[in-house]
Amino acid sequence: MRRFPVVSTDPELNDRITKICAKFGTVFHPVFLETIDDALEYVRYELPEFQIVHFSDEYIDGKELIERITEDPWLHYGGIIGVHARKDTAIADSLPRATNVVTMIRRGEFVETFFRVLYILHRNRQILFQRDMQLDFLGTVHGSFEMDNDPYNARTYASLMANFLFNSNYIDIEMRDRLHVSLFEMIINAIEHGNCGITYDEKNAYLEQYGDIIPLIREKCLRPETKAKRVAITYRITPEQSHFQIADEGNGFDWRSRLEDTAVNLDVHGHGIKMTRHYIQNLSYNDVGNVVEFDVAHQKLANARPGIFANQEALTFSDGDVIFREGDESNDLYYIVAGRLDIMSADQRVATLTPDDIFLGEMSFLLGNRRSATVISRGSCELVRVTKNAFVTGIQRQPHYGIFLARLLAQRLSKLNKQVAAQSG
Repeated sequence: MRRFPVVSTDPELNDRITKICAKFGTVFHPVFLETIDDALEYVRYELPEFQIVHFSDEYIDGKELIERITEDPWLHYGGIIGVHARKDTAIADSLPRATNVVTMIRRGEFVETFFRVLYILHRNRQILFQRDMQLDFLGTVHGSFEMDNDPYNARTYASLMANFLFNSNYIDIEMRDRLHVSLFEMIINAIEHGNCGITYDEKNAYLEQYGDIIPLIREKCLRPETKAKRVAITYRITPEQSHFQIADEGNGFDWRSRLEDTAVNLDVHGHGIKMTRHYIQNLSYNDVGNVVEFDVAHQKLANARPGIFANQEALTFSDGDVIFREGDESNDLYYIVAGRLDIMSADQRVATLTPDDIFLGEMSFLLGNRRSATVISRGSCELVRVTKNAFVTGIQRQPHYGIFLARLLAQRLSKLNKQVAAQSG
């Protein structure tokens, strides 16, 4: 069962959330919270994958809640599903930039839209929000989505992918925003010009008359042959880069002329391809124009260090440097910022740690003062050394970090047990 908080005092909205969740059986279980303090306590200690915040609630200041959560975005990376009244449509733009917004839903469209969002989350659990899932990914991460032609879903899928890479420390916040724009534009192009067959001139005329293309897309999808078409989004994530492919079932278009046109006028449509080519790498189409691919290079120092380590000095090491030796009297904890570290025991390499492993030296930090293995830098690396006193003081200020460390250790033990079972079997 996936428990998630709902920050809302609106009984009608809460009742609808309960009924919609019930359609998924025991998969989703909402926990209703009516104050900012209760919401903060839940988020800090439960680390939910996502939460619903009613930004137009007359008794709760949702923006204040998000500002307090994002004081330490390294830890509070759960996705935000926002609900708002029409008059508060612009609220998403006023939230802190680090907010992990999955989607913003207008109150009058909540029932249908929220069901679709939960359906997407349920179908795509492998690419959700939990950064610590990366600990289990030893090689290439790959998968695919298949979506219908509802343009609303394009933003949700784009958010899932961009936020996953950001939360996994593969890209920084600037690249997260650029990737989100690129994915959204390419998915919308696949829906509009691909499956729905809306031409550039047709869209231009419709926008001049009505100002919004969404009704035209939905009108096109009333045709059975259009409604049946799908958009396929395929991704492949390696430690070095991510590769995306977006394919529609339309007849294609003259993509060459769009790429050759160097003029960019942001006051009209048609600039999505140019923006995407500017933001990412290796943008390419198949000959017909109904499949587009591009790459995103990962960054070595993507995200900020944990909030409680913000004042700790970073240390740099060169290839072959010894961080500490087996038997040394030391109980400092290290946060891995960048690089690779070989764990040696009896002159044998038993493991290699990377930033995905988050911490180094946690066993002697928690259980004793002597190191159980030798650690050597493979290539250059950067670490933040944290004394036990500094960490304990940090936990006193932010107790939820203790919960995070306990979960991390539990995951490592579970992973080790699986490895031992596989070897013995």
